[in-house]
Amino acid sequence: MKEQSVVRIGFATVTVVVVMVSVVCTCGGSLHPLILIPGNGGNQLEGKLNREYKPSSFICESWYPVGKKNKGWFRLWFDSSVILSPFTQCFAERMTLHYNPQLDDYFNTPGVLTRVPHFGSITSLLYLNPHLKHITGYMAPLVDSLQKLGYADGETLFGAPYDFRYGLAAEGHPSQVGSKFLEDLKNLIEEASNSNGGKPVILLSHSLGGLFVLQLLIRNPPSWREKFIKHFIALSAPWGGAIDEMFTFASGNTLGVPLVDPLLVRGEQRSSESNLWLLPNPKIFAPQKPIVITPNKTYSAHDMVDFLKDIGFPEGVFPYETRIVPLIWNIQAPHVPITCIMGAGVRTLETLFYEKGDFDERPQISYGDGDGTVNLVSLLALQSLWKEEKSQYLKVVKIDGVSHTSILKDEVALNEIVGEISAINSHAELGLSNVFSG
Repeated sequence: MKEQSVVRIGFATVTVVVVMVSVVCTCGGSLHPLILIPGNGGNQLEGKLNREYKPSSFICESWYPVGKKNKGWFRLWFDSSVILSPFTQCFAERMTLHYNPQLDDYFNTPGVLTRVPHFGSITSLLYLNPHLKHITGYMAPLVDSLQKLGYADGETLFGAPYDFRYGLAAEGHPSQVGSKFLEDLKNLIEEASNSNGGKPVILLSHSLGGLFVLQLLIRNPPSWREKFIKHFIALSAPWGGAIDEMFTFASGNTLGVPLVDPLLVRGEQRSSESNLWLLPNPKIFAPQKPIVITPNKTYSAHDMVDFLKDIGFPEGVFPYETRIVPLIWNIQAPHVPITCIMGAGVRTLETLFYEKGDFDERPQISYGDGDGTVNLVSLLALQSLWKEEKSQYLKVVKIDGVSHTSILKDEVALNEIVGEISAINSHAELGLSNVFSG
């Protein structure tokens, strides 16, 4: 594996990066088209209810929410009413997925239709709710930086939002929604390239989006990758899953949304196909590494079946064992240039202690290194998984003190991302290897 490891620590290194970016930008040629692929919860999602919908209470009847668009569509994610307890339950039941063992696939709650608005555009990636820009901003600062570089929405810059509740499955198992997204993304890549004179495309993902992109690349032939892919830049990618997901499955996770009871959304979060995909990968997290500790049992990433049963989610065992484990066990190198940019040095959940063995209660938590959401060992997983891959170019950039989501708006991180894109467009590399400075 051709590997370049770059660590940015302190102002001196940042100064070098900024200077080199300015040189690259002034001598660079025309832009390669660029596609943004968001992370879990990183784009807007709309819903619609039909006669099959059976609400759990009167308040969740089809009249709610009142302000629907034409033909009954309404904002499902992000809707600010989720912070009010009665509506939290409505939100949860409408977002819940259901695994059908006979069909071996995931489906919406009966009577709930969903759609992803603005595919191909960056519109739904900027803010999760355009009426609440000050609290739901997502990729807006990143897009602003890209526009300053010369990128324009619908011309050289594109967005690939998706229904982030759904994931993918191992070969031989259907995953209708996730597979359709990969098909749509492939078509978008080809259209973006063809509309820009045949230039190959730069793919820029955040978080879960990186896992989808990697699967797209390895599921298509080398000739297609060579023709259409210039470079893959992955921001904060959870290659090996995250311990935070075990916390989500055990006790529910408010994800920073105030006033939300985590137990009200726990069932919906457990039902998510993509959340099952993001559980810690046993190839990355060692069996001797305790993650969840109770008075009677300790669970590592290698005890996931017992963990799912003991938290009261036995229905998750079969899809985990048959669909997820084979998917995460063999993460192949796509043999296209990859740059991983990540935060580090941020307190990240490492171990959960349930003193009474009650998963309905909030655990005591110990912390380790990572980006505040994904553990460092997962962020760096491709280095260990592909160490024998001689023809895979992999560059790893760690930015100290930058969190999982602030990487999309932090000035140092944005300079790094823009610098990488500028270098790719100019067919040059920054040439910085093993850089340390205090």
